[in-house]
Amino acid sequence: MITASKISLSYGTQVLFKDVNIKFTPGNCYGIIGANGAGKSTFLKILSGEIEPDTGEVIITPGQRMAVLRQDHFAFNNYTIMDTVIMGYKKLYDIMKEREAIYLKEDFTEEDGIRAADLESEFAELGGWEAEADAGVLLDGLGIPVPMHEKLMSDVEDSIKVRVLLAQALFGNPDILLLDEPTNHLDLESIHWLEDFLMDFNNTVIVVSHDRHFLNTVCTHIADVDFGRIQLYVGNYDFWYMSSQLAAKQQKDEKKRREEKIAELKEFIQRFSSNVAKARQATSRKKLIDKLTLDDIQPSSRRFPYVAFKPNRECGRNILEIKNLTKTVDGVKVLDNLNLTVNNGDKIAFVGPNHYAKTVLFEIITGNMEADSGEYNWGVTTSVGYFPKDNVKLFQEDMTITEWLMQFSEDADETDIRSFLGRMLFTGDEALKNTKVLSGGEKVRCVLSKLMLEGANCLIFDEPTSHLDLEAIQSLNNGLIDFTGVCLFNSHDHQFVDSIANRIIEFTPTGLIDRYMRFDDYISDPAIKELRMQKYGSKVDVAL
Repeated sequence: MITASKISLSYGTQVLFKDVNIKFTPGNCYGIIGANGAGKSTFLKILSGEIEPDTGEVIITPGQRMAVLRQDHFAFNNYTIMDTVIMGYKKLYDIMKEREAIYLKEDFTEEDGIRAADLESEFAELGGWEAEADAGVLLDGLGIPVPMHEKLMSDVEDSIKVRVLLAQALFGNPDILLLDEPTNHLDLESIHWLEDFLMDFNNTVIVVSHDRHFLNTVCTHIADVDFGRIQLYVGNYDFWYMSSQLAAKQQKDEKKRREEKIAELKEFIQRFSSNVAKARQATSRKKLIDKLTLDDIQPSSRRFPYVAFKPNRECGRNILEIKNLTKTVDGVKVLDNLNLTVNNGDKIAFVGPNHYAKTVLFEIITGNMEADSGEYNWGVTTSVGYFPKDNVKLFQEDMTITEWLMQFSEDADETDIRSFLGRMLFTGDEALKNTKVLSGGEKVRCVLSKLMLEGANCLIFDEPTSHLDLEAIQSLNNGLIDFTGVCLFNSHDHQFVDSIANRIIEFTPTGLIDRYMRFDDYISDPAIKELRMQKYGSKVDVAL
């Protein structure tokens, strides 16, 4: 067990934490959430001992071992992948190396023999004989094959180093496991493996992640970092979000009788509990939900931007027709005779490891890039709104956010624009901030505001979730679910793709795979797995 007692931390006038008291118990997985800059990663560093708080202490049950996902990808460059993983259990690794050194001695003394016997006993007790096999299982699960295990860390790509460091944290069954964004640089197959691993893990897990699908799958509790406090909730991210939104809605409705509020909350708990009972992690999660009381459901003080896309006119029958579209960039053929028909009602997620092909397609059909050959034709009633991956070109002028947004509205005056920006969390003087000093997330909220004002009936999004926090991702996700027009998009967010798309198109080396189905159904369909084997010539995980 690990306990944070009266933790406070400030940087100058900024208070990150004030008198935080929270207890993390074995058998549970705690998802740490909070707005960008709230201090999620900093709190993990306080728990790990990397950062000293101004006041308070972190208390760990005596004898328990903590493992932390390291972020320094170059710290182990002189070690093999196998050794790097086993170094996650330092005591075992030190014994293993001392043992090896003694046996390599040419002048083996009686004292060496006594020491070797002691080391052998400790080595066996700590699971040394199974260490390489256990490390191999972790590496294999994270997509690192056996031939690579004896390679030096300096000889592998950064994406492999990230996986090795994750295996290092998981190695040796630590009592407390701290993970900061563990799904970064993992493919879906490795993420699913990690989800299964953590669901079977019986000790304490504390994780920071922006991957809602991951948080929903593995978390038993959500710890919400907000205004210097950390509030603990039972359930996964979706339960935290839905229950806090329901409580906030009821809080606004002061006229609603208490009995009606209680009935509505009870019905919500029962419905969520029923859904959980059908999930893979049914037993442990349902027990937690059954323990919920009405007092556990509280409104969050977190602010969610308002995202709603309302087309100025409905789509017609013809949306988009693409014929024999071909494009070569820097000598590489990115699109090769691509043919595609987009229909009314389509919400298409473009997937596959060829990310550049998706961007090139979007750039061509929005008129920002010319194809080498082929053609595309939009329907006469179709209006297009585009969210580019690189939005730098949109913010070249020296102007305030209000001035910038007014360019895209013929009717709204400054008061209307300021009100609109307030709903996108640019309140007060923030609406007068110069666009050249905006953060990545702020620029994304500006572009979303532009798209909402334009009222297009076909929206194209190229990785819109990359710079957003969980709250903005959730709001955009809900906005696109409710959107009545056509949507073409790609995203690395699993839940975003699965909850929005009704059609999946995958770019493969030998053409498109095009299916009307949800993403989770697509990645689990045996026939599609076989087709993908044929298209790629080998087993390749679906990439977002």
